[in-house]
Amino acid sequence: MQIKHLQGLIAAPFTPMHPDGSLHLELIPAYYTLLKANGNTGAFICGSTGEGVSLTIEEKKRVAEAWAAAIIDDKDFNIITLVGGTCLQDAVELAQHAHRIGLFAVAFTGPSYFKPANVQVLADCCAEVAEAVPEMPFYYYHIPVLTGVNFNMIDLLKEVEDRIHNFVGIKYTHEDFMDFMSCLHFKCSKYDMLWGRDENLLSALVLGAKGGVGSTYNYAAPLYSNLINAYNRGDMEEARSLQQKSIDMIGLLGKYGGIATGKAFMKLVGLDCGEFRLPVRNMSPEQFRLFKEDVVALGFAEYCSRAPETKYA
Repeated sequence: MQIKHLQGLIAAPFTPMHPDGSLHLELIPAYYTLLKANGNTGAFICGSTGEGVSLTIEEKKRVAEAWAAAIIDDKDFNIITLVGGTCLQDAVELAQHAHRIGLFAVAFTGPSYFKPANVQVLADCCAEVAEAVPEMPFYYYHIPVLTGVNFNMIDLLKEVEDRIHNFVGIKYTHEDFMDFMSCLHFKCSKYDMLWGRDENLLSALVLGAKGGVGSTYNYAAPLYSNLINAYNRGDMEEARSLQQKSIDMIGLLGKYGGIATGKAFMKLVGLDCGEFRLPVRNMSPEQFRLFKEDVVALGFAEYCSRAPETKYA
């Protein structure tokens, strides 16, 4: 399989929810418009940000179908869907569904309850899912902070190189820059290595990354586009300044409880995706009021994403 190297910003969308926690799929066409208008080249759906682990199989299919319908006339916008990891049979079913509806690629995480004993067993798991959709690009999603599966990815690439022909790359959400660089250079830079830590995107660009998948690209894509442009023209002072703005913004996620803070940011850019499902904790109304004050103090309005017909309030 010829490997397509994705470039630029690939957002990891939130799954829109109604107040009762049910799916709000009618919002996805507007969501796609927001991402596209602000320079995103694709979306990585049903991942950590998209609460994939909190969705049923049927809900994941419905989310995937809604995104497929939203981009049906846009062949340049690439959709990757996370098909899971712990239950291989479920992952196979979701991968085959993604192929039927025409998504670009599927991704798979290491099983996180019964964990693979070594990288060879992890490769076995990848093979079982990838071989179910042999004509579809397959990515491994490396996020050991959540899965607890923490092998060197260069070892995984070596294991799958002559075995899984549609293994095209890795979404790398970890801080091991040595391992990441080794993966970038493996087999003459054969594999598509997508960086997954927004707060140190600049460091990954220096090593040679060309594309990234991130949750903050949903609501602050212009910040990262400007960062990439500054780096490409050699303006490292500007690039470092913009990365610091990203770090300061991401600091609010920790201050206000973690991943659910992202949906609060989305409300501020005019796309209310509801709240996260349990066990993730959401903000109280008082916390949201304080959060908005902190967001204003950061100058968020200078670099936030905007829908074509709206302004940041």
